[in-house]
Amino acid sequence: MAIIKLHGSPISTNTQRPLVCLYEKHLHFDFVPVDMSAGSHKQSPFISLNPFGQVPALEDGDLQLFESRAISNYIAEEYSEKGTQLVSSNSKEKAISSVWMEVEAHKFEPAAAKLSWELFYKPMFGMNTDQAVVKENEAKLEKVLDVYENRLTKSKYLGGECIGLADLYHLPNLQCLLGTTLKKLFESRPHVNAWVTDITARPAWSKVLALRG
Repeated sequence: MAIIKLHGSPISTNTQRPLVCLYEKHLHFDFVPVDMSAGSHKQSPFISLNPFGQVPALEDGDLQLFESRAISNYIAEEYSEKGTQLVSSNSKEKAISSVWMEVEAHKFEPAAAKLSWELFYKPMFGMNTDQAVVKENEAKLEKVLDVYENRLTKSKYLGGECIGLADLYHLPNLQCLLGTTLKKLFESRPHVNAWVTDITARPAWSKVLALRG
C-alpha cells in the first residue's frame, strides 16, 4: 500500500488543515517539507503537484490533490473507517455540516486570515502591522463570532454533537489569533470560548503544533 505524502510547510495555515485531519485519522504518512522561503513552492518538482504554486499538496498512490479543504475532505471520506469520524453518514447531518464548512471558508476565513497575517505573521517576519486592516477585519470577525455563539447554544460543535471538518478547518487561524490581543473576542463569548478550548486541546492538533515548532 502506497504511503500518503503531504507536501507543505508546517507554519502554513493551509498545510495545518489537512495535517490535523491526518492525525485525527491516525494515518501513517510522510510529511514532505516545502521550503517556501527559497521559493520551492513555485518551482519543480512541487509545481507539478499544484500548478498555482501554493501549499499543500497530497499524493495518495496515483491520486494527486491540492487545496487544503479538498485534501481534508478526501482524507475524511476515503478513510472514514479509521480514527475520528469527521463526516457523518447521515445525509441531513452531512448537509448541516457542509453549511458550516461553507461559513468557515467564506465568512470566517477571509477576516481571520487577514488578522492572522497582520497580528501574528507580520510581527514574526519583522513587518509593520496595518492597523486599518486590523480594525476593519476585527469588526467582520465579531459579527461571525456572534453567529457562532448563537449556533453553539444549540450544539456542542458547529456541525452537530460530534466534532467534524467544519470545526477542524478553523484551527489554524484560531491558533494564530489566540496568540494576539484578539483572544478577547473568543473569551468574551462563553459558548465560543468553550468550543475553542475543546478543539484546540485535541491531541491531533497538539501534534500539528509540535511539527510547527
